[in-house]
Amino acid sequence: MMSKNPSQIFDIAVVGAGAMGATAALHLARSGMRVALIDRGEICREASGVNAGTLTLHMTRAALIPYAMKGRELWLDAPNWLGMDVGARSAPGLSLAFTAAEREMLEKRAQARAAMGAPIRLITPAEALRIEPGLNPSLIAAAYCELDGHVTAYMTGRAYRKALVAANVTILENASVSEIEPDGGHYTILHEDGGRTTTKRLVLAGGVWLETMLAWLGLSVPIKCLINQLAVTERMRPVMQTVVGIANGLLSLKQFENGSVLIGGGWQGIGDPIRGGVETIPENLIGNVQLARHAIPALGDTRILRIWLGLESETADAMPIIGPLSGFDDAYVIGGVHSGYTSAPYMGRLLADRILGREPEMPLFDPARLIKNPEEIA
Repeated sequence: MMSKNPSQIFDIAVVGAGAMGATAALHLARSGMRVALIDRGEICREASGVNAGTLTLHMTRAALIPYAMKGRELWLDAPNWLGMDVGARSAPGLSLAFTAAEREMLEKRAQARAAMGAPIRLITPAEALRIEPGLNPSLIAAAYCELDGHVTAYMTGRAYRKALVAANVTILENASVSEIEPDGGHYTILHEDGGRTTTKRLVLAGGVWLETMLAWLGLSVPIKCLINQLAVTERMRPVMQTVVGIANGLLSLKQFENGSVLIGGGWQGIGDPIRGGVETIPENLIGNVQLARHAIPALGDTRILRIWLGLESETADAMPIIGPLSGFDDAYVIGGVHSGYTSAPYMGRLLADRILGREPEMPLFDPARLIKNPEEIA
């Protein structure tokens, strides 16, 4: 359904149709709520549809490891709860070190993540080469995790759409919001085209757009916007069977079933939340590709087929903001999760449980620790 009917009052409106917002909307609708899911674009076509789709624990913040492990399980189980395969595949993961500084970083990160339950262990270079023979033999250390893998991110929007429609969610796409007015137990969402949506409860689920969204309610939370460059190669012979990264976080490699290799690692491009990704920075692209060829030398036999940019949000303390908004009745926020795609379906489900009055099985992340009142902003 696509209309904005001012006479209809929803039980809850979710603004932001990425993986977190769509998951929350889906679980709320399946629990009997009348749900509107609103986005300035289309379902999972912003950050959630263009990221690398990595399900790694190596680069997940240590405190978020339990959430990422639950989220990874949900992605792999998508045919059962989402109703469609999203290309989620389980594979082991390797994090590599080629310098003494990288080795020190690798050891510290592996220890911190293992302490939080990640099955990450240090292995010798010889062991790494037995697992992944195509690695550059000049590596000096490695960490191994049996729980890794990847999702074909662009497939998630189609899967969510099918599930949301089946759950009778009202989907309002290309419906940019200009303002939100709290109004006597309701929230009136004003759209840029003059339409309005009225709801009893509100969820803001905007990723890099959360700073703007919270400002609609007079709140301020600085959100950093990362413009991550990604590239995919032509199809080539099998050159790797694991998800490969480097301890400093500047490389993420995976080969899909069709033979193409996705190259990521957070090298920055040009853009912002308003314009989205605008253009690549050639020097960064070259650096990323050179690093990929260094890790897997056989990548020198193929060519880059396509380059694109994906947006990622990060809060000031690099931890999520998930939970109720203090001072507002029945208003909630979810987002700001670094490497949040892995944990997205689990985070969305946790928030839905909180809204439905159920005790979430893991703690949420109180937004109040980061929210500033407008007068506190210089």
